[in-house]
Amino acid sequence: MRSGRRGGGLHPASLARSSRATMRGKMMAGSNQNDAAPAANAESESARLARMALFAFILTFIAARIMVLLIMARRVPNLYFFLRGTHVHHLNYGIFLLAGVGAYLLLRLPTGKSLRGGALAYGIALALTFDEFGMWLHLGGSYWQRASVDAIIVVAAILALLGYASAIRSFQARHLRASIALLAALVAFVAVLYDASMKIGQVEGPRLEALEASSSP
Repeated sequence: MRSGRRGGGLHPASLARSSRATMRGKMMAGSNQNDAAPAANAESESARLARMALFAFILTFIAARIMVLLIMARRVPNLYFFLRGTHVHHLNYGIFLLAGVGAYLLLRLPTGKSLRGGALAYGIALALTFDEFGMWLHLGGSYWQRASVDAIIVVAAILALLGYASAIRSFQARHLRASIALLAALVAFVAVLYDASMKIGQVEGPRLEALEASSSP
């Protein structure tokens, strides 16, 4: 009878070892989850900052183009800054702002609202600089160079990729067809836009250059 009871049940030492092993497994799983959480949060914060920079970048680019058109058409006062007869283009504002934002982020290591403000300022500085990319690439020329628009598109695409890459990775198989259809529509739209912009540039390019020349003393 005594030996039967021993054979039918687990020894207390075995139960203790099994309990400790279970607890260690739970602790390791919890540790892995805790390690993964900061990484996921950091990736989410980086994507958010990229989206904020993209937002500021696009708005600043649109505002700069509209303001230049209004000044050239003499719909608003000439707000260009001239230094001893030299037109200081807004790409210079962007370069100085980029330098300031870089120094602030590097030396102050901000967090929270300050970091998000730095992301917005970074997007503004990028737009001011790359809006006149053609001019600093060729060391002169017209404001309406195609290289500037190409550079704006490339920079916006990079910021969008950084901002939305995590959402793209979470796509499931059922989203594949919709993504392919959307991509095909986007490619067709870009092709049509490129063809139209080339034709518009041939027609309106000389007029815009004449406006640019007449708006500067």
